[in-house]
Formats: sequence, structure tokens, C-alpha cells
Amino acid sequence: MKITRTLILGASGSTGSKLVEQLLLRNENNHVRAIVRSKEWFYQSVAASDRLEVIEASLLDMNPEEFKEAVKDCDAVCSCLGHNLSMNGIYGQPRRLVVDAIERVCKTIKVIGPSTPVKVILMGSDGVANPDGKDDKRTLIERIIIGCVRVCVPPHRDNEAAADFLYDIIGMQDPMIEWVVVRPTDLIDGEVSSYDTFDKPTRGLFGDGNATRANVAHFMKELVVNGETWEKWRCKMPFLLNT
Repeated sequence: MKITRTLILGASGSTGSKLVEQLLLRNENNHVRAIVRSKEWFYQSVAASDRLEVIEASLLDMNPEEFKEAVKDCDAVCSCLGHNLSMNGIYGQPRRLVVDAIERVCKTIKVIGPSTPVKVILMGSDGVANPDGKDDKRTLIERIIIGCVRVCVPPHRDNEAAADFLYDIIGMQDPMIEWVVVRPTDLIDGEVSSYDTFDKPTRGLFGDGNATRANVAHFMKELVVNGETWEKWRCKMPFLLNT
């Protein structure tokens, strides 16, 4: 059986570390490559494995050749990047962490020129609208709040820009890149449990639903390894909600 190699960005985070674990647990043909700022911190939550390659680096500071080697031979690239929920994390640099990382990934894939498309899977949020315009119209109050968040909270603009880049610039027919943007509702801790995925958000911005980080990681893992799941959601922005 073919070995599948997945590059994970944001592997030290609460969702990224769970994605690493779930891919390695799936079967012996899954190999993972992770870029982390601190190996010591990473290994506090993830066990070492001979199928796990860890690169200690600041993602946006890697030179082009270093980053090319990280992306090379990967069948999928998963971004679980996010901004720390602190004043410095929200308003400090880099303000375009997610979109700059996704743009760099896609540019590097095109330099490599793979013979089959690489899967690019981005963890977003349900506050990011699908650029295809098919999401249900938000209420006036929700539109006002999202507008204020867009102006005042740089991480939200960052997530929107990353989704827009994949939809508008990469598009649906790129011969080297296929993508999915996963849009979970409010994230909570917890184990893998029952969850549903939908074409668009099924409740308002302030609904009573949530999604465990483990379920988000599980769905991203299925996108990597399950061909039927990938074909269903390829070049779409599924909404994920615990049942």
C-alpha cells in the first residue's frame, strides 16, 4: 500500500497535535512531517514515532530551499495555524500568519510541480463566509458584529484572506493543488465523538453548538486518507458541528 506523507503546520497547537496523533494511529502507511517552533514543547503532547519527522523552525522564516524540502514528497498539507488568544497574539505580528503560510505552501507546490494534485486542508472557522455566496444570509446583527470583528480583530481577517486565496486564486481546476477549508463552530476540548458536516453553517453565529478539537482533527485526517470523503468535499468549505 502506498505511503501517505502529510505536512502539518501548527502541529504544536491543540488541534494540530491531535491531527498528528490520529494520522499516526490510522495505519503504518501514514507518515507525518511537522513544522514546530519548539521540539521540546511539541513532544510534551505528542509521542515520538519512526513515522514522524519534526522540523524545528519558524515557518515564515524558513528560506525557500528549506521550505521546499519540507513540502517535497507530501501528498497533503494541513494547516492548523492560529493566533494565540492574547493581546500580542491578536494584535502583534505576524498578522497574516495563516494566509501568508497558505500562499507560501501553494507557491512551493507549484515550484515542485507534483504529477498529482497535493491536498491543501485549512482549518478555518464558521465566522468565515464561503466566497461562493451560497451560505445563508446572516442576520443584520450578525453582519454588523462580523464587520466590527473584521475591522478590530486581525486574526479574523487573516482567516478570511486565507479562504479567499484558495477560492479565488487557486480555484477549482488547478492541476497541482486541491483544497478544503474546514469551518468548525465554537471549539472545545474533548475526545473524538459523533459529529456532522454540512455544506454551510446550519445555525446562527451565536448558536448553541460546538465542535471538539479532536473531531476537527478526525475530519481533517479523513480528508487526507479517505478518498470518498475527499471527493465529497474537494474545493468546498464544510461546516463541522458536534451531534
